[in-house]
Amino acid sequence: MSDVVAGFSPALTAYRLLTRLLEPLAPRLLDARARQGKEDTERVDERLGLTRAERPDGPLIWLHGVSVGEALSILPLAERLRRDRPDVSVLVTTGTLTSARVLAQRLPPGVIHQFAPVDGPRAVAAFLDHWRPTLGVLVESELWPNLLLEAKKRDVALALVSARITEKTAEGWRRFPALARRLTGAFDRVYPQDQVSADRLTAMGARVDGHVNLKLSGEPLPYDKAVFAALSARIGDRPVIVAASTHEGEELAIAAALSALPGAPMLILVPRHPERGALIAERLRQSGYDVARRSLNEPLTERDRLYLADTLGELGLFLRLADVVVMGGSFAPALGLPVVGGHNPLEPARLSKPVIGGPDATNWAGVAALLEEAGGMTRVAAPADLPAVIAALLTAPAAARDMGERARRAAAEAASGLDRLTPALTALLPPPARRRA
Repeated sequence: MSDVVAGFSPALTAYRLLTRLLEPLAPRLLDARARQGKEDTERVDERLGLTRAERPDGPLIWLHGVSVGEALSILPLAERLRRDRPDVSVLVTTGTLTSARVLAQRLPPGVIHQFAPVDGPRAVAAFLDHWRPTLGVLVESELWPNLLLEAKKRDVALALVSARITEKTAEGWRRFPALARRLTGAFDRVYPQDQVSADRLTAMGARVDGHVNLKLSGEPLPYDKAVFAALSARIGDRPVIVAASTHEGEELAIAAALSALPGAPMLILVPRHPERGALIAERLRQSGYDVARRSLNEPLTERDRLYLADTLGELGLFLRLADVVVMGGSFAPALGLPVVGGHNPLEPARLSKPVIGGPDATNWAGVAALLEEAGGMTRVAAPADLPAVIAALLTAPAAARDMGERARRAAAEAASGLDRLTPALTALLPPPARRRA
């Protein structure tokens, strides 16, 4: 047993004792969550490490990301690993229903999805005993002690990639320095997103191997070509503005700001959480807007100027329809709402779309700065500032196309981290079996 696993930590001892005592309650808690719609009723046993899925023969790479953002960032890595090592199976685990639904549409062929086990000793053991991963790759900041150290005890090679450690998280770990060293020391490779997270991980005891941000990698979002053609025909020659990944308060504010734009452009609102669709539509209609909802198959007519795309997994479709993209999750400070941190501006940039963001890009500061420096993104202080910027782009299509192309080139440059990461991970795998002559 390695020193990392064998060392003593009072906090870890207490944690293991507590999880052992509480684990018998896990089935009841999970069943209650399932009744509330927070767990998949058909697959809730996966959270206890139990599954009906068979493990393929041979080496297996286990990729884990807790929610939608992490799950989507895993996709390019899963695709690359499958391409470079077709002899190796890939298992992806996540922790939320939404992430599972997105992955059901997007996972490459042959990649298996499971819900991650709760961090109880029995659930962890059942999961690891069944899947027997050769390599475990944890994305962002998932440091569950039982899962991590039990995997290491079973000689699973481990990597922490695209790691993002906030100051709040780092402050919490500073209360348990021995435990932090145990957990970070279990990883064979550590690749934080940026230097800030690298410094925090180093202070926790990690040995950092380089910087990789998986959210900078990836192909353009997929779309349905037939649906694109149908919607494009209905929209006709009208310019299209897409407000992508919007949050509470932003839909109405953006609609109000853009209602006076000349030329009758169409505004397509794509909320980050589609389940808010009914509430968004009600508030827009109360404010005097006519709105068609995609989730209800309400037809888009030639007269409509506002379309609510409250469906899951269709952002790639609507981004392709856009002449200009406004990034949601970025206007909360201007609206007096809790900070969201922004969303990934590389998604429209990869499609050569000019990008406009609000004042808050906390979670994407480096990316936003890169796109701004390249001339592919503009930031405004409030929704009221959008009309002037958008009107200038809509009246100068050549300038808009040039801005979009600068955004695309910057996005391509940012994606190079995956080229460095994949060889480093495959080096932790056994070499491919030689074929018999």
